[in-house]
Amino acid sequence: MLGKKLRTEDDRIKAVAKARKKKRKKMIKTKYGQKAVRHSKRGVYSCTYAVVIAFLVIVMILFSFLNKGNVNILIGFFGLGTCAMAVIGIWLGMKGFREREKIYTTCKVGITVNAVFLAFMVGLFVRGLM
Repeated sequence: MLGKKLRTEDDRIKAVAKARKKKRKKMIKTKYGQKAVRHSKRGVYSCTYAVVIAFLVIVMILFSFLNKGNVNILIGFFGLGTCAMAVIGIWLGMKGFREREKIYTTCKVGITVNAVFLAFMVGLFVRGLM
């Protein structure tokens, strides 16, 4: 309809009826004609960070186990990187609460999981220093 010009009255009536039918169909999919509520985008990012951190922690523990504790400093930097990523994940989860009309479940899950991983990594570093 944008590119071509409607020539007859019948074409205009058909186009209006088609648009009305499309709008009605869209209204049926939503509750009371309101748009669907989605998850907070930053909350999803926070959960993604938590999954990446979990993967890195598992890889680091497995690598350390296979080398019987004799690992180089690179694994330590990965550990510090996971701590930084956990802080960023917590920060993203907090920022996700500022988004309007969203589902905040992912924010809550992301903050909780990232805080647990941060506490785990800090405890691991403190235990290693003693």
